Amino acid sequence: MTKRTFILALIIIPILVISGFYLRALYRRTFFENRQRPEDEIRTQLTQEALQSEAGSQVAVSLYFPNYDTGELIQEAREMSLAPNAEDQIRQIVLALIQGSLQGHARSLPSSAALRAVFLASDGTAYLDFSSDVKRNFPVGIESETLAIYSVVDSLAANIPGVKRVKFLIQGQEVDTLDGHADLTSFYTPNLVANSPG
Repeated sequence: MTKRTFILALIIIPILVISGFYLRALYRRTFFENRQRPEDEIRTQLTQEALQSEAGSQVAVSLYFPNYDTGELIQEAREMSLAPNAEDQIRQIVLALIQGSLQGHARSLPSSAALRAVFLASDGTAYLDFSSDVKRNFPVGIESETLAIYSVVDSLAANIPGVKRVKFLIQGQEVDTLDGHADLTSFYTPNLVANSPG
């Protein structure tokens, strides 16, 4: 092997290796991640429609969405047909938050989030079991995670009198944090005073 061939090999081999990793990442993103998002949105929409079809007349509900610039929650009024059962109402409110604001406010939960199960205990504790997808595309930081948590807690408490506090689970398990910051080992009680209408 000549010196020139050796130098060319030293240049070409790393380029081929890097290109291989890049193409593999591009392939996965194109054929798996992009396909997953529409399926998540369709699943959420179908679940919401199924719950709406069982519900009664339209009522005004208050949903709270984060304003990451001011560190506050913004109230958004929405007409919804709430189901007669409190656990189904909880599911409807959370699905509406996953759907996102209709007035352009920031998202509190990613569209990929899936609510696996809901249980409302007799002491007023609402247990929400999310899939691990709730951590995907999530705003980073303690304040962002805390706003997202209180978006859910305050939206539930404002519309469902039986909800006194909320416990978050992921994949049926208690976890330490949502995405490395906000503590999920404790129960969250509403903080409606801090919210500003918008």
